[in-house]
Amino acid sequence: QAHVVESGGGLVQPGGSLRLSCATSGVVFSRRLLGWYRQAPGEQRELVAAIAPSGSQEYADSVKGRFTISRDNAKNTVYLQMNSLKPEDTAVYYCNCRNSPFLSWGQGTQVTVSS
Repeated sequence: QAHVVESGGGLVQPGGSLRLSCATSGVVFSRRLLGWYRQAPGEQRELVAAIAPSGSQEYADSVKGRFTISRDNAKNTVYLQMNSLKPEDTAVYYCNCRNSPFLSWGQGTQVTVSS
């Protein structure tokens, strides 16, 4: 059964950087649009960034210019480089397909931006 495992979160000061990784298995990785999502306490899950098999990318307005999504098809892994982090970026970050059918949601990785 297809699943994902997110990693790379942590506590960082405002202005800092983190790189998230998402390892996938059991899915035809190279054919799917993949996305990073986040969910802050009391908020709905939102799409942060997505990447097509071709490499074309889309970003939420709130992270444009600060976050970069990338993928390594050979490793079945998708990454999210986050720079210039802000307190409002604090959330649990998840990866999944950009569109349905979705995979089972993983545990996510907590990102906390605080001084």
